[in-house]
Amino acid sequence: MYQIGIDVGGTFTDFVLHNDETGKTRIHKLPSTPEDPSRAAIAGIEALSAREGFDPAQLNRVVHGTTIATNIILQRNGARVGLITTEGFRDILHIGRKKRPLNFSNYQDVPRQTAPLVPRRLRLTVPERIRAPDGAVEVPLDEDAARRALRRLAGEGVDAIAVAFLFAFLNPDHENRVRELAAEECPDVFVTCSHDVSPLHREYERFSTTALNAYVGPATATYTARFSESLSGLGVRSDLRLMTSAGGLIGSRVAMQRPVSLLASGPVGALIKGIDVGRSIGHPGVITLDVGGTSADVGVARDGALHLKHVLDTRIGDYDAMVPMVDVNSIGAGGGSIAIVDEAGMFQVGPRSAGAVPGPACYGLGGAEPTVTDALVFLGWFRPETLESSGIVIDPALAEQAIRSAIAEPLGLSLEDAALGIYRIACRHMIDAIRLGSVSKGYDPRDFVLVAFGGAGAAFAAEIARELGIPEAVVPPHPGVGAAAGLLSTDIRYDFMASHWADLPEADLAAVAEKYRMMAARARRELAGDGFTDEAVTVAFHADCRYKGQGYELGVAVPADFGDGWKEAVAEAFHRAHERHYLRRFADATVQIVNLRAVGVGRIAAPGEEFPGRGTAAESAGSEGAGSEDTGSEDTGSEPEEARIGVRAAIFPAGDGWVRANAAVYRRARLTPGAVVGGPAIVEQEDTTIVVPPDFRATADRHGNLAIAERR
Repeated sequence: MYQIGIDVGGTFTDFVLHNDETGKTRIHKLPSTPEDPSRAAIAGIEALSAREGFDPAQLNRVVHGTTIATNIILQRNGARVGLITTEGFRDILHIGRKKRPLNFSNYQDVPRQTAPLVPRRLRLTVPERIRAPDGAVEVPLDEDAARRALRRLAGEGVDAIAVAFLFAFLNPDHENRVRELAAEECPDVFVTCSHDVSPLHREYERFSTTALNAYVGPATATYTARFSESLSGLGVRSDLRLMTSAGGLIGSRVAMQRPVSLLASGPVGALIKGIDVGRSIGHPGVITLDVGGTSADVGVARDGALHLKHVLDTRIGDYDAMVPMVDVNSIGAGGGSIAIVDEAGMFQVGPRSAGAVPGPACYGLGGAEPTVTDALVFLGWFRPETLESSGIVIDPALAEQAIRSAIAEPLGLSLEDAALGIYRIACRHMIDAIRLGSVSKGYDPRDFVLVAFGGAGAAFAAEIARELGIPEAVVPPHPGVGAAAGLLSTDIRYDFMASHWADLPEADLAAVAEKYRMMAARARRELAGDGFTDEAVTVAFHADCRYKGQGYELGVAVPADFGDGWKEAVAEAFHRAHERHYLRRFADATVQIVNLRAVGVGRIAAPGEEFPGRGTAAESAGSEGAGSEDTGSEDTGSEPEEARIGVRAAIFPAGDGWVRANAAVYRRARLTPGAVVGGPAIVEQEDTTIVVPPDFRATADRHGNLAIAERR
């Protein structure tokens, strides 16, 4: 049987295929098909099955990381959404909170107001009221008004309806009834209720999350259903699993109901794989840098575990989404990021990208603007033959022409300075993103190891490590498909949340325990539906707590035993968390519980990964087919000189200037454990190119990683 991880990016779609019987892994890359991302995914499965000689029906696990929901929001091309809410609260989505993008500017764009998810005329109210804090009905739902609102929205041609009542997180009966009425009045419209999506207090964030779920729902549900049907057409019996922003997998049915949980789905896989790499080398603190064609994704794991953002810090594009989200930041700095000189004469790189079509100028597919990839080609780091196996032939003359006309001539720079300028600006964007995820949160990057992923991550790793003082940059065996590989190391996960306000000393422990047990039961039911036995399921409990009077919570793990000492254990866990984040604890202050969380996990054994060692002559010549490489070869103990395939002139940063040097070119598949490559050098493989600058060296370890560090 086989497992496959599929990560759809803005430029390339990556595949990692694992054979459970032989333990071998194959990789594959194809240009993405933005008009329908599932097309490239299905084409990749067909290509791999034909090449490896297996029937797609033998796939017992198909795992997918997707950016479709994120892209809908970033491109603002989602569904036409209507909102039904409590009478008197029509403008919650418009008002939001007092926080604005630029607090002291009278002339600023507030996207929730200038580009609302739901236009005001499609925000309708009905009489109803649930009372806080007990959830009792104060004003019964006016069903006739609800029907009129549904009919009016249907007449307006909405694709989706968000139902968000004021205190539905305490009692969802009114929202559930409106959903039943919608099934009668407009059965073809996508309907989402706030208590299903984000059953927490803070009405603006809950309303915004519900509107986002409706906004991305129809297109995401259609895409997921189409992908699942295409898999069935290939004979695949396994359900499609999708990565969530919380770092777990869910089934296609849940993904179609709660597509907002797929926001930031794509970047999480690389961080999961990075944690695996850090664990293998005995370094729990990792910073991952995943540089693809469209973006660079930065993740920080300080202790070998995923960490979630606070729910008030979870945003996608310009909108608030109160859903569990791994602390990964994405910036528009990828291989396809376009370099320009703007109207003010400023030299900028990104966030606009050449994407899969037309791609960088050097691809010869119609792109005329210079990109980061064009700069890397001009610097001599990417050879014309680099991507031949993926069906792309690089033309250095086109890269040079684009850099000259768009950057060098307008700014009066040499071609070398212009190309290095593109590279350095992209580096600076990535460094700033890493500092945001580490230094700004009290972590010293020098205590971490940098793990590079993506087709271009290994070209930036050494320079960024030097700038940040990170002692070592590690390039795993197949970094170009790191996010796809991470998908195969991911467990099935369901997150359930409930608001429960109580001062900890006076909290009704029986009521707290009952809410936890109800959420745990839901998690177990979902996982049982996915085929997990009770023995294969774990449920962990967490709570969002704060000191009484604070307006911001911190999440802590809490004991599953609700006996004597539970309150004291929770209080101490919160004191420690507060001290870690803010360097202060207030032991005499009252701790308050705000939200309860249960996380159900179905454990899945990650496929083992063997060191590739030295490939066959055919593999070394790159003749296996587009983007495919065998990672199951045995180590034969070859020396670095046997891996050397030539020398080429290249340009490297040197202080504020640059230096031209002859760089040795190596084939990575022939580097065995203990091999040392001194810079300047370029190490090539099917899915990436690794740059070892002067004054650096790269060492191959027994896990197949290349560790790049400055010479001491």
